[in-house]
Amino acid sequence: MQLGLENKKQTKWAIVLGVIALLAVAYVLIPMFTGSTAATSSIAPVGAAPGRAPARGAKGKRSPRAENLDPTLRLDLLASVEQTQYEGSGRNIFTSEPDPVAIPQPGGPGVTDAAKTPTYTPPTIPAAPQIPLKFFGFASRVGEPKRVFLIQGEEVFVAGEGEIVNRRYKVVRISPTSVEMQDMVYSGPPQNIPLTQG
Repeated sequence: MQLGLENKKQTKWAIVLGVIALLAVAYVLIPMFTGSTAATSSIAPVGAAPGRAPARGAKGKRSPRAENLDPTLRLDLLASVEQTQYEGSGRNIFTSEPDPVAIPQPGGPGVTDAAKTPTYTPPTIPAAPQIPLKFFGFASRVGEPKRVFLIQGEEVFVAGEGEIVNRRYKVVRISPTSVEMQDMVYSGPPQNIPLTQG
């Protein structure tokens, strides 16, 4: 039973392969009998008269036409060629100079924007507010640096030169009648606080 099935399968494959082989042979042989002779017969050689098939000699080869091999010198054709005059545009064809190009003149100046000189304006620095401390006295001992008494509202501060009062104002210089103080938040020159008589 199994041998019969295998024989049927082999027979089917043999038929399929045979059909493919026949198609391949037909594909190769059919153009030899039909296409190639028609294609070669329609091509005429250069110089042959239109409408005529080229003459064939022995063994199917083309034989050249007799008038194409005529070695006679045609003086009339040479004379007509010699009478031809060159009529060009006047440009010398033996030089590599380009033709002159006419450049039109501009109708106005090339600059469209007027020249503007930028003016530098330095940024304005806001003036520092007045220091709210009042200088009402100083204390000095021999061998110790001078110290001043400053008051703001109810608070009294005691500081020497170079120290900072109220976490913002620095004592720059102490003199007998005033004290110079610098606001550390706002930049600017030091402010003079005069001695107030209390």
